[in-house]
Amino acid sequence: MKVTVFGSGAWGTAIALLMRDNGHSVTLWSKFEDEADNLRRTGKNPLLEGIKIHKDIIITADTGAAANGADAAVIAVPSFAVRETAKELQGKLTGDCVAICMSKGIEKDTSGLFTDILRDEFGEKAPIASVSGPTHAEEVALRIPTACVAASKDDAVAKQVQDMLMNEYFRVYTSTDVVGVELGAALKNVIALSAGICDGLGYGDNTIAMLMTRGLAEMAELCVRMGGQKKTLAGLAGLGDLIVTCMSRHSRNRRAGVLIGKGMTVEEAMREVGAVVEGYYAAKAARELSTSMDVGMPICTETYKVLYEGKNPLESTRDLMNRGGRSEEDTGEETWVNR
Repeated sequence: MKVTVFGSGAWGTAIALLMRDNGHSVTLWSKFEDEADNLRRTGKNPLLEGIKIHKDIIITADTGAAANGADAAVIAVPSFAVRETAKELQGKLTGDCVAICMSKGIEKDTSGLFTDILRDEFGEKAPIASVSGPTHAEEVALRIPTACVAASKDDAVAKQVQDMLMNEYFRVYTSTDVVGVELGAALKNVIALSAGICDGLGYGDNTIAMLMTRGLAEMAELCVRMGGQKKTLAGLAGLGDLIVTCMSRHSRNRRAGVLIGKGMTVEEAMREVGAVVEGYYAAKAARELSTSMDVGMPICTETYKVLYEGKNPLESTRDLMNRGGRSEEDTGEETWVNR
């Protein structure tokens, strides 16, 4: 198959290498001509240390050439660029080209899920899937055993994507719960930021475990309210991705949180990380969704207040810990958005 990966960051490059390992004819598209030139000239992506890009992977910044004749279009750009990239591809992809969203996040201005955005731009009949899970680009590029979920409302499309991606080091499960898979991909970044902040403040493993567990409960509650399935959040796209993003040295969200907890401003932390911190954008979307859906999400809300309102992380911690007592089985968390 002819596969084009739109997005030449660490994740897009890792997926291009994976697709090439699977015998596909691969094109890697960059938004920027100078970046494409550098990738062609060096055969390396500076975000993937020690990894060589195969010479038979075509690298281009020409959108039309990249899209021409593609059987599958992988969207692997930062969250803020998903709609822009989809608009650039309008009219350039064939009707049976499978659009595979591998970007993780929620659109910052509309709080829309990415598969909905792709459907807006490509049409209701376009075959679309979303892929998510605990998938650090650095490890996929090194062919370290990894598993993820391919989700589509059309089970046949999910299975097609599974066949396209799956190999001896990359295992793919299918799902029809697109809402659960995409929300898990986005919201775990917010929890990872909060876990990093607590690490930077000097708190211990107990605190991180509390945030991950109760954060997962928040994610699941919103998922159900938006029509997804709670069990999805117990799988690779929820719990699996949450664990790796909160705990891994590769996690940009965790690193940014640690820097904020140690006293850096949000802007300073973002600059220090030097790459897109998706949890920053997802925190705003989580705040808006929790308000519009009337779902109490105290951890996500306090993280938003630290990131966007300048609230002191120590004060946020105290406010979270001093909430009234309740049963763990009670999923009706009090609305926290106005406190």
